[in-house]
Parts: sequence; structure tokens; C-alpha cells
Amino acid sequence: MAFTIKVNGSPHSVDVDGDTPLLWVLRDVLGMTGTKFGCGMALCGACTVHVDGAPTRSCVTPIEGIGPSEITTIEAIGATAAGARVQKAWLEREVVQCGYCQSGQIMAASALLATNPRPTDGDIDDAMSGNICRCGTYVRIREAIKQAAQSSGKGG
Repeated sequence: MAFTIKVNGSPHSVDVDGDTPLLWVLRDVLGMTGTKFGCGMALCGACTVHVDGAPTRSCVTPIEGIGPSEITTIEAIGATAAGARVQKAWLEREVVQCGYCQSGQIMAASALLATNPRPTDGDIDDAMSGNICRCGTYVRIREAIKQAAQSSGKGG
């Protein structure tokens, strides 16, 4: 079946079955490999992308459900204000260890700051709870989110 989806501001026509997960369309059809496969059950967060700004697990999101929604991936999150601040803080706080989960972590953190520029520790915990880091960099992740919030001039 043919679908036209908008990814990172550009339309893309794809010919896949309607139940094909968005993750595989992004990675295998469009060649955008920044979004990672982790568990395939929406439990780890490695596959997180934004659909109309909301963090979404692409491994369980069928392409037929996307419609006219705007999809943003890790490849373009740095073009957003929150995404740019998060990526900068990630580097300055040296969050990355193995790096596998980081695209999903950055996407979740960027969505949080886009909707809540002054998150509390509880807000951060809630927003990031579905993103697993096997290396255990949770303390650095929280520090980076707080730094990104403060760098917006709106954070506390």
C-alpha cells in the first residue's frame, strides 16, 4: 500500500503494508537509522520519535495510523529549540556511555522541555520513566535535562 508521511519537514512516499511499524519505515525504507530498535514492545524507549510533538514508540506505531501527522526523528531534533538545548547539554554533561539508548532519551527529554520548560524532578522522572539506559547514566540524564531547561532562560 502507498502512504505519504511527513518526516522532518519533508513528505516521503512509501509502499509498505499498513501494519508495518513506523520504526521499520524510518530505518529500512527511508534509511534514517538514528532511531533504534530495542525491545519491539514499546517498553525501552530506544525507538522514540515525535508524532505531532508527542513522544511516540515507533516500534508499535503502524504506518497506517500516521496520516497527516508530522514525524520528527533524532536526525532533525536539533533544529528545534528544545532539541538543540538538550543535545548541547547531553554533550556538556557527557551523558553518553554506550550510546544505544541516547536517541530515544534525547527525543523524550526534548518533548518534555517543549511542553514543560520548568520541569521538576518528578516531571523529569515521569517523562523519562519509559526510557531505559542499560549503562545507568540516569543521574547525568537528569543533570542534562535540568541544564537544558536552565539554558532556555525559562528553567528553574
